[in-house]
Parts: sequence; structure tokens; C-alpha cells
Amino acid sequence: MTLAPCTDRSAADWITTSASPWDRLVTFGPEGFEAYARLRVIPDPEAEGQQEGDVGPVGPLSEVEQVRVAVGLLTAHTRTPEHAYVAWWDGWPRTVEGFTPDDLEGSRFDLPHRTYYLLEGSFAGFDAWATRADGASQFRPAFVWPADHAWCLAFDVDPHWAGIGAAAGAIDDLRADPRLDVVLADPGEKQPAYY
Repeated sequence: MTLAPCTDRSAADWITTSASPWDRLVTFGPEGFEAYARLRVIPDPEAEGQQEGDVGPVGPLSEVEQVRVAVGLLTAHTRTPEHAYVAWWDGWPRTVEGFTPDDLEGSRFDLPHRTYYLLEGSFAGFDAWATRADGASQFRPAFVWPADHAWCLAFDVDPHWAGIGAAAGAIDDLRADPRLDVVLADPGEKQPAYY
């Protein structure tokens, strides 16, 4: 099953009704996970005021490919791999997915300062989306989670990293994979940022 617009927006209620401050929510997802980590798609800044453009090539995998690898590893830590949700930030082109604005309008949900479109499918469908060769893979998802809420990957617009909440074993699996740069994180602390 490929990803398709999800008009049952109640699937996003655990995000939209979260008590977390919006900036923490869009960078780490809902509260309540055993462990949190950051998937760094480029290394953390080394100096105050450093710009992302100051960082050279950081590896062979694009942002979306790194997310695809992480989601593939996290899929082993859910009881519902056949039922996945993906939230697409409304600032990315909707035509990339082959959907018209009308196709997506019924799947829209809002957080403070952000609007998203909800897609659903399987993690196999997510993997197929992330490996497409038609350009879709340059735009990363904002949220990815399984129906059983076993974990959540959140990738906001501005940070150079994706936040992940999951069981400690799932985070350990991510940290052990040599294709990824994953570090433990405390969502309550200020995270490194480029300027």
C-alpha cells in the first residue's frame, strides 16, 4: 500500500492534543517516551553563530534517505508496521507527491505556527516513497509514526536534525547503525542550532 491522504484526522490527535510546548512537539513529537534522540543529518555546529552552509559534505545519504533508514529500523519496534502515518508540512510542494491541493484538503491538521497534511499507508509504502527517483525524496516528512504510537519521528522545518521518541531499545538500534548519526537527547533542554 502506498501513502495516501488520510481524512480521518483523529489519527493525529495524539499530536494535536499534546500538552508539550509547540516547539518541543514539532521537534520531538508527543511526550511520554522512554528515551529520546536526535538523528543529525548534518553535524552539530562547532561554534556560536555558525551557518549550515559552513559545513561541508557530510555523507552519501540525503536527509530523506537517513529518515528512511531510521524508519526502517524503527519498524521493528512496532506491532503495526502495516499501518503508518506521515505528516507532510504544508510548506513543501504538494504536487511532489502527485496530489492536488484538493486531494489533500480533507487531511489537513494544524499546530501552532504549522499546518500539515496527514497521509497513511504501510511502512513498506513509506520506504517506496522515500526511494522514488522522481524528486520526491528531497522533501522530508514532518512526522512519521505507527498506529500503535510505539515511537514518533519528528523533523521540523528549521533544525538540522530529526527528534525521535521511542523505547530505549529502539533508540539503541538507531545509535548502533553506522549509516546514521544518532545521539541521545533531552527534549527539555536547548538543542544545538545553526544560525
